[in-house]
Amino acid sequence: MSMTPHTRAVVDAAAAAFPALGTKVLDAAEARRLLAARPPAPIEPIPVAVVENRVVPGPDHAAGVPVRIYTPLDAVGPLPVVMFCHGGGFVICNLDSHDQFCREMANTTGALVVSVDYRRAPEHRFPAAAHDAYAVLTWIAAHASEFGGDPARLAVAGDSAGGNLATVCALLNRDHNGPALALQLLLYPFLDPTRSSDSYRENAQGYFVTDDHLRWYWEQYLGDADPADPHAAPAHADLTGLPPAYIVTGEYDPLRDEGEAYGRALTAAGVKAEIHRYDGMFHGFMTMSDFLPDARRADAAAFAALRKALEPK
Repeated sequence: MSMTPHTRAVVDAAAAAFPALGTKVLDAAEARRLLAARPPAPIEPIPVAVVENRVVPGPDHAAGVPVRIYTPLDAVGPLPVVMFCHGGGFVICNLDSHDQFCREMANTTGALVVSVDYRRAPEHRFPAAAHDAYAVLTWIAAHASEFGGDPARLAVAGDSAGGNLATVCALLNRDHNGPALALQLLLYPFLDPTRSSDSYRENAQGYFVTDDHLRWYWEQYLGDADPADPHAAPAHADLTGLPPAYIVTGEYDPLRDEGEAYGRALTAAGVKAEIHRYDGMFHGFMTMSDFLPDARRADAAAFAALRKALEPK
């Protein structure tokens, strides 16, 4: 379907405020500086019961991994726990960029949300981000009861590059005989460095996130790493034995086809997977619920699925 005039206006405004990554802006630090200089949106933070910043033990660096833990309103514990990895091509965005989204997720799902401030590329290339996220997941499994969580009810979630990290954590958790995960919530996940799908060609330009951005992100993250490594590119992984997945895609997203192909591959591997495409939508739309009715509907549906998956068995 065609984009509505309102959605088109949101896309154009977002694109106008975003650096020309991969073409005019090639330095990651400069990209972050430009993004940080943008005036903040005049939006009041969604109230939650508690927001706590912690540093948890990291995989291979003494400083540890910063996390932000959101406790939902009206919480009566022990609560299920969702580990969330933010998007940003492994290069940009942080805990603050997805703060509002995590607040909404916590309140709507009734779960504790642990947002991960993983190391970013190119200063820390693959597999640093994946190792940080997995270290946080293993810490949650071991320590959830210490902050009001139920270690028997865990899920992973992420948008874009964070969707990559969420499903890589599910792979690592399977391979290391970790705890059962109730769901992997993957929002327009970033999974395949080949960038060879039809949606890359159809939506390469003009829909906020471009093929140039995505190519540059992969270059920053991978460096000289093998682009077929399944912990970098889950599209190439053995998917048997993974937890159920709920996958969201957007019609005008270059990543649309790889997310949907991943869902079909999960199904073929015997894993329950739901794929929900939102016509007329674009990459990143679910974090724009203050401006887009379709984003509010998509968020509500995804969080309802997450809440259901985390119900006591």
